[in-house]
Amino acid sequence: MAGWLRSLVGALLLLEVAAALSFLHHRYEEMVQALFRVQSQCPYVTRIYSIGRSVEGRHLYVLEFSDYPGIHEPLEPEFKYVGNMHGNEVLGRELLLQLSEFLCEEYRRGNDRITGLIHSTRIHIMPSMNPDGYEVAAKQGPDSNGYLTGRNNANGVDLNRNFPDLNTFMYYSREISGPNHHIPLPDNWKSQVEPETLAVIQWISSYNFVLSANLHGGAVVANYPYDKSQDQRFRSHRHTVNTPTPDDKLFQKLAKTYSYAHSWMHRGWNCGDYFADGITNGASWYSLSKGMQDFNYLYTNCFEITLELSCNKFPPEEDLERQWMANREALVAFIEEVHQGIKGMVSDENNNGIAGAVISVQGISHDITSGDMGDYFRLLLPGTYTVTASAEGYQPQTVTTTVGPAGPSLVHFQLKQNVVKKPLERKASGTRVNNKALQKKVVPRATRRGTQR
Repeated sequence: MAGWLRSLVGALLLLEVAAALSFLHHRYEEMVQALFRVQSQCPYVTRIYSIGRSVEGRHLYVLEFSDYPGIHEPLEPEFKYVGNMHGNEVLGRELLLQLSEFLCEEYRRGNDRITGLIHSTRIHIMPSMNPDGYEVAAKQGPDSNGYLTGRNNANGVDLNRNFPDLNTFMYYSREISGPNHHIPLPDNWKSQVEPETLAVIQWISSYNFVLSANLHGGAVVANYPYDKSQDQRFRSHRHTVNTPTPDDKLFQKLAKTYSYAHSWMHRGWNCGDYFADGITNGASWYSLSKGMQDFNYLYTNCFEITLELSCNKFPPEEDLERQWMANREALVAFIEEVHQGIKGMVSDENNNGIAGAVISVQGISHDITSGDMGDYFRLLLPGTYTVTASAEGYQPQTVTTTVGPAGPSLVHFQLKQNVVKKPLERKASGTRVNNKALQKKVVPRATRRGTQR
């Protein structure tokens, strides 16, 4: 009996491994089962949570990998992948399921690289942002799937045209030397977005994400912000305008990390298009308004790119294994890019973390802020930088630091509280001495200065 049981258990284990490694299209219930299977196989380093529901009530599930699931550890960066934003662009969905199984399996095997990555990074994987659209596309199947069938959500809305348009505010702000980061949302924004978009905005507002990619199909290229051109007269493929962010060189490096780790993306010629190095500025390709990657950059601390992964939006199952092998190294290498630049703690004189402190880098007009615990993460290319940390009620602190190519530099800030000045004594006449007036008397006059994504 014992031998029979051992044989049965062995056979079941082989079936489980075979099921985990099979390359199939997963409908919603099958996708959920795949996620929970990974969680059951790696229970100590994974967690499944839902950020909300779709129009038709399907959960928007996220699988988290971390050595302490559900907990943000100070100085450990948060990373995310989002797939299947367009319901009929399905390769990203399947790749993220394969990636989840791969991370779990390699962790169990003791792979040093994967173990180190999970122990040093909090990784969030959402295989499908648009499960309703996927079900519509899946009913058609790979062979007869229309180019737009299932693209939108159940309300017929393109989710990558549904985020608040912060680019317009940013371009106007730039003209008056205003900020181009952490732009506030318009008052009525909740009434203008879909349930899936609302869930994602609340999600990225709750986690201090540092780096992200959303996975699409219909082309093969790594696309980086800005997606929206400042001059919206240029909307077609014939009239395009390169519209770089202040972090343009960094974004190019991030995009090249993926394209050159991919088996053929970096070659440039794919799907009848040519992109040098397999990358493109979004607006240089074509202008897109209300997209998710621009929103991440303008509203949060997160640097996001868009990965177009296949000419065929709904590739046949027999092509899935080849696509996985082409993308596996790139998916892992891109996560590792979250560990570059500088990071540290912003605290007060009693070593209490300061949330919402602003981290400014001289020469790059895009700031990031510290998280709830006072830790911050600023992606930067190798080089020497002058960095300032500031917070309301505290004196700013500026340091110069050098960033190398191997891992982030640790730069901490300890801010002193502003000293509250006592008012000057009143004159005998009872009138208060005006500080500004006094300064004007002391300072000489001459020194005063007035395939659609």
